[in-house]
Amino acid sequence: MRRLFRGAFILWVLFRYGLDQLLLTSFQRPSLNALARVLAIGRNLEASPGQRIREALERLGPIFVKFGQVLSTRRDLLPKDIADELAKLQDRVPPFPSEVAIATIERSFQKKLEDIFISFEREPVASASIAQVHFGVLKDRDGHAREVAVKVLRPGMLAAIEKDLSLMRMMAAWVGGISSVARRLKPREVVAEFDKYLHDELDLVREAASAAQLRRNMAGLDLVLVPEMFWDYCMPDVIVMERMHGVPVSQVERLRAAGVDIPKLARDGVTIFFTQVFRDGFFHADMHPGNIQVSIAPATFGRYISLDFGIIGTLTRSDKEYLAQNFTAFFRRDYKRVAELHIESGWVPAATRVDELESAIRSVCEPYFDRPLKDFSLGLVLMRLFQTSRRFSVEIQPQLVLLQKTLLNIEGLGRQLDPDLDLWNTAKPFLEQWMIDQLGPKKLIDQLRNEAPLYAKMLPELPRLLFDFLQSNKAGSQRSLDQLLIEQKRTNRLLQMLVYGCVGFVLGLVAMQWVIRIRLF
Repeated sequence: MRRLFRGAFILWVLFRYGLDQLLLTSFQRPSLNALARVLAIGRNLEASPGQRIREALERLGPIFVKFGQVLSTRRDLLPKDIADELAKLQDRVPPFPSEVAIATIERSFQKKLEDIFISFEREPVASASIAQVHFGVLKDRDGHAREVAVKVLRPGMLAAIEKDLSLMRMMAAWVGGISSVARRLKPREVVAEFDKYLHDELDLVREAASAAQLRRNMAGLDLVLVPEMFWDYCMPDVIVMERMHGVPVSQVERLRAAGVDIPKLARDGVTIFFTQVFRDGFFHADMHPGNIQVSIAPATFGRYISLDFGIIGTLTRSDKEYLAQNFTAFFRRDYKRVAELHIESGWVPAATRVDELESAIRSVCEPYFDRPLKDFSLGLVLMRLFQTSRRFSVEIQPQLVLLQKTLLNIEGLGRQLDPDLDLWNTAKPFLEQWMIDQLGPKKLIDQLRNEAPLYAKMLPELPRLLFDFLQSNKAGSQRSLDQLLIEQKRTNRLLQMLVYGCVGFVLGLVAMQWVIRIRLF
């Protein structure tokens, strides 16, 4: 019965904000268009479609707000105006009672609040669709007082999302089955992707583990701070982490007044992002201004502070290779190579004509070369490439869509800090180094080192294998001494050629490294 009432409420909200009209007008049938006009009588539907969708999701509650946030990242699927409106959805939602948060903490740790914390702020400092955060002071195992942030999952989230997700799947199947326009947006796939993201975010231990990995990865960079996780106090619905003190990155004038070098801060943000992408293949994928602060403490002055690790992006070696080569080919205006990369990756059907795809990509990229590099957006170029690729039946991988969304965030933040930021000149060293690492002698040495255990296992077996080989030949015709000497000399020549070839190959790789530095870029 409760599910029935929830379904009726969702339908009422969809009708209240005119989303039924958006669906009916998507059909090319006069009768349905006429029905849409009749149903619009008496309703105020002057707002844009994107605004109405955003307001409807806000009315439906936290789960649908989160759905809108995830949906806004799929700019490869959505019209620009709708994606822009959904991007306005705020993380700030009404907090749940502090008594409920305290009960969740005590239940998770099987202790009274006063036995865990020296002090605990009952008023939450932040409240989002999935969890809210309280500040406190924790006595650690060494007896030291540590300022901490306590993230508490909203109660009843799992049961709530399962009900709403089942309704979303039903609506996605229904809408996708009756409208070709909706089918192009892949509603079932979008809901399935949302399901994955949401369940990942509901496990706060997973978020803590992601934060710990980023903290290790960034330890030697000295540009970003990631809070330490207190693992004795990390549970699926509560995590306790180091409290970070900083100024929100959006408060530029306050940072400038504190003496922060704003242009350097913009470059550092891009450096952090591309380091995570091309060096680690593990990046913070929710880097909007609400999750980024800047330290003004003397010991860490000017460093970024990363917060909220519920959404993390990962890239494989082939993903990184695809991105590095695409960016490089793009800036060399080698559109044929960009087209070939799409086909080689398997994302475009093998039967696709290279010249047709090349022409489509040229129409996307060429207009940008009439502008200075600092005056256009790599994120928007990547988005348009994805949209163009869809015409050729390409299936864009979710991790690259997440990367594109994060790149847009970073680029927008960087140019907000420094309008003259040249993203390409900042990204170039990472692409250059990545290409050298893939083609240079270091790659060969690393491969040999990885194969060394296999070679070490095979070497002791060689005498026995040689003996078995000679015994098998002994049963056949006996070769003469002259034949054996000829074979020996031939083997010696082959070994010499192999040694000279290996030396030449290594020298060639060293030379190639410098050629890549000089000519490729």
